[in-house]
Amino acid sequence: MTVRSQDTLLLLRLAAHPSARWTYAQLATELGISVSQVHAALARAKHAGLLRPDGKSPNTGSLAEFIVHGLRYVFPAERRGLTRGFPTAGSAPPLVSKLARGDGPPIVWPDPNGPVRGEGLLPIHPAVPAAARRDARLYELVALVDALRIGRARERKLAIDELKRRFS
Repeated sequence: MTVRSQDTLLLLRLAAHPSARWTYAQLATELGISVSQVHAALARAKHAGLLRPDGKSPNTGSLAEFIVHGLRYVFPAERRGLTRGFPTAGSAPPLVSKLARGDGPPIVWPDPNGPVRGEGLLPIHPAVPAAARRDARLYELVALVDALRIGRARERKLAIDELKRRFS
């Protein structure tokens, strides 16, 4: 079984709301994926050790290790040109307030309904922008993941520290 991008999105959603009760249908609606994709993603995550044996919550230690050390190799960053979209990585909360604004445009997930124009970065899954609009905690976690995928050393360090704080 190979981990897929929707598995990571689902695990981030579960990590964003660790005590929330959920159903397969609810997760599917929140994330914009099918119920069968949710079911398969949970099975793959459990097989990979990224989901606790209860099948309901992420193994945050393993998830953090995967995100920090492996995600950028499994889901490499694909940049696009200037586009309208939603800020991510160091251009989004929680890192935007901790980093000095550079000379370049912000990093954004391409989306015609996005509030800013910036350099496009394809999200880890096509459903990310819509899911992030609905869930601020998920938005921040996926933005931190993007900072790890494309960030420089300082940005990566801040993202790692923030992820570990949120997962503890």
